[in-house]
Amino acid sequence: MIGAGGMAQTWIQGILPPFSDRLQIVGLVDVSPLALAAAGDFLDLAPAQRFTNMDAAFDTVEADCCVIVIPAAFHAAAVVRAASRGLNILCEKPLADSWPACREISQAVTAANVKMQVVQNYRYRGPMLAVKAVLRSAQLGRINYVVARFGDDCREYDSWQRRHELPHAMVMDGAAHHFDMLRNLTGGDCIRMTALEWNPPWSSSTGEFCAMCLMLMSNDTRASYEGNATAAGEQNDWRHEYYRVECEHGSVTVDSDQCVRIARHTRANGLVTEEVPAPSPRHEGHAWIVSEFLDWLDGGPRAATALDDNLRSAAMIFAAMESARSGQTVDVEAMLA
Repeated sequence: MIGAGGMAQTWIQGILPPFSDRLQIVGLVDVSPLALAAAGDFLDLAPAQRFTNMDAAFDTVEADCCVIVIPAAFHAAAVVRAASRGLNILCEKPLADSWPACREISQAVTAANVKMQVVQNYRYRGPMLAVKAVLRSAQLGRINYVVARFGDDCREYDSWQRRHELPHAMVMDGAAHHFDMLRNLTGGDCIRMTALEWNPPWSSSTGEFCAMCLMLMSNDTRASYEGNATAAGEQNDWRHEYYRVECEHGSVTVDSDQCVRIARHTRANGLVTEEVPAPSPRHEGHAWIVSEFLDWLDGGPRAATALDDNLRSAAMIFAAMESARSGQTVDVEAMLA
């Protein structure tokens, strides 16, 4: 496992333990001796299983796969090393901190012919599974467009931990979740991206905390995205985002209360709404991803968020950045060619 502190601590203490009958951490890497010591003690790892250097760990430890939970700027280095040693890879999002680094990851994984999945846990929460099921049933007919909103009051410095100094924070660390969800809900890939990103004068961050994006998808649907980490009013923060899918015969919406609602309007009956119960899957969120990854390694179906799929979500991030910089619509298909 690459990473021991921060989000990796959540993985070590909360996400992975339920899978102890299928997965055992046999080597741990972190540049922080304190984080390494705390996590190593929690896992009861011997000193020889703890490393502050990735190369030493890869040269020493015999393993079947590698879990990467470190800042995106270091993902490419970790993936390239893991792939070169024939290890299958499970990596947190976003895929990398630049588009060239994403391409480097893709080339390394393809050359090594290893399996790699990127964590997109938001697809696999009960309310979003319910929305997806409504769309898959076709009861509302064809999809027209999807509207997404994330709003969180992070005006106070470091209230969004470690992000107030991050360039492109909203697009890089916020939309990494939401762009993938827009692909999931529309069933298409983004082919054109038009975006704005900025910081209002009252923001305490140096990186851009606001973004608005318009997307044309490959199946002729559209999507819009509003991301605001300086939200002083309505809140749609983590796991309370707003999505509305406008369809041929109605719409399906989930809002901050995470209640899924279908709305249908006719001239005769006016507006009629109904609530849709959310399922309670055996595994949800991160646990779904871990289970799916392990099943894939054991010969099961290819993971839905395998690298070749997730590359299309990552491309949206860097297309949005480029569109905001240039003031032009970006051809996402050309990026992926």
